[in-house]
Amino acid sequence: MSPISKPLPKLATVWLDGCSGCHMSLLDMDHRLLTLLEQADLVYSPLVDQKNFPEDVDITLVEGAVSSEDDLAKILKVRAQTKILVSLGDCAVTANVPSLRNPIGVKAILDRVSAGAVTKQPDTVPILYPQARPVHTVVKVDLFVPGCPPSADTIYTVITELLAGRQPDLSTLTRFGL
Repeated sequence: MSPISKPLPKLATVWLDGCSGCHMSLLDMDHRLLTLLEQADLVYSPLVDQKNFPEDVDITLVEGAVSSEDDLAKILKVRAQTKILVSLGDCAVTANVPSLRNPIGVKAILDRVSAGAVTKQPDTVPILYPQARPVHTVVKVDLFVPGCPPSADTIYTVITELLAGRQPDLSTLTRFGL
């Protein structure tokens, strides 16, 4: 009789308003991704084909700022269905690059992008909020991982420490803009 195997912890990654640099660093883990997938089940990510965010996710890494109605709806659902929420990268932690549009205003941005040809926001563009905001101003965040982007080593350490039930010590791993 074989022992009943315990299900792997559920891991997810989410991309809000950002450049995907944090996900590129995640991919830079190379062969260590396979090691992670032995320790956790990647249940949601822009890197996989899952369309709906699942329930009871153990750890979610969130990249990007909250800049639109779509971002807000996504992060509220993610927070409600995640045990440990990680703000990954400077955009999630401080709104960084997405917040550069804040002093300009939504109308001026849309006018510039459309060269004045658009009289109202197109249906294909999510309704933009007046301000791009860091994730923690909208939902509770359990861990902040700065960096633009954080290195693959930092992300790997964060995930493996959290999977082991430990709080990662980031003091020597990363800093803002690195």
